[in-house]
Amino acid sequence: MANFEARTSAGSGRITVTLAGECDLSSRDHLTAVLLDAVQRAKAVFVDLASLTFIDSSGVHSLVTAHHAAKHTGGRIYVTGATGPVAAVLELTGLDSLLRAPADERRHV
Repeated sequence: MANFEARTSAGSGRITVTLAGECDLSSRDHLTAVLLDAVQRAKAVFVDLASLTFIDSSGVHSLVTAHHAAKHTGGRIYVTGATGPVAAVLELTGLDSLLRAPADERRHV
């Protein structure tokens, strides 16, 4: 099982979900549940990936599922802080553009 953590904090009309470790199939259900809970509670959900070292298609699936759930309720999910291999996966899948935070918000997460 991968070392994975998802922490949630609320404030200023939004929720921030901070991910750390490795996000793979073993953490998919947990990540999806955390993200879906967040999009039900706030119109803006920021997912901070700065401490995430790995993400595979399972993690991508969770992000896409949360994006569709947020869109359905008039909300948005944004990813921030991705670097290295995580940033590369987001770029390859197009999620870096689809879930890009507004420029003025990227530095506040």
